[in-house]
Amino acid sequence: MGRCTFRNLGLLQVIKGRCKIPVFVLIRPRGGDFRYSDLEIQVMRQDIQIFKAHKADGFVIGALSSTAIINFPRQLIVKYSTVRCMSIFLAAFDMCQDPFIAMETIICLGFERILTSGQESSVLEGAPLIRSLVEKAHNRIIIMPGGGINDRNLERILKETNAEEFHCSARSSKNSEMQYQKSSVYMGGVLRAPEFITKSTDAGMVQRMKEMLDKR
Repeated sequence: MGRCTFRNLGLLQVIKGRCKIPVFVLIRPRGGDFRYSDLEIQVMRQDIQIFKAHKADGFVIGALSSTAIINFPRQLIVKYSTVRCMSIFLAAFDMCQDPFIAMETIICLGFERILTSGQESSVLEGAPLIRSLVEKAHNRIIIMPGGGINDRNLERILKETNAEEFHCSARSSKNSEMQYQKSSVYMGGVLRAPEFITKSTDAGMVQRMKEMLDKR
């Protein structure tokens, strides 16, 4: 699932033109918490309509009340036959008060998947809760672990959580191809990645992880 905001509409179009797999778009107007204002909800609704018109297969989205209870605005529900059910965004679920009540609410809303690190900083730490969610879901919704997964720990995570799907970035770093590099200029804040190091999906890692999943 790639992160596509409105300014990355071109990214969605290029991916759809090159890939046959479903492409889900993250709908999130800002970072921080998941309690959105009426104006932010309007922005999210517009994003959904725009990306749907450009053939998005589904959406990754989530919202909470001020007391960290699942609070999904009705106007954001997608009810189009040409668009699959939405998935809820990882951190929104992991920040809610009661994960089991939240799961039942999400099921009632018609979501297809829940992305979760088990309400911990990583899936390895949250594995016991994820396994409990998988058991209590009874195949009514897909529980998808995500958070710190790589080709070194995937087998352990699949075994400990009993999950059938997983989410990861599978990224690796590479040096920039810029021949001239001005090291005194930075495009970010104080906490920043090096300007001349880029990160991208590692095809080899993706293949290794797919093979691990297929062997189950």
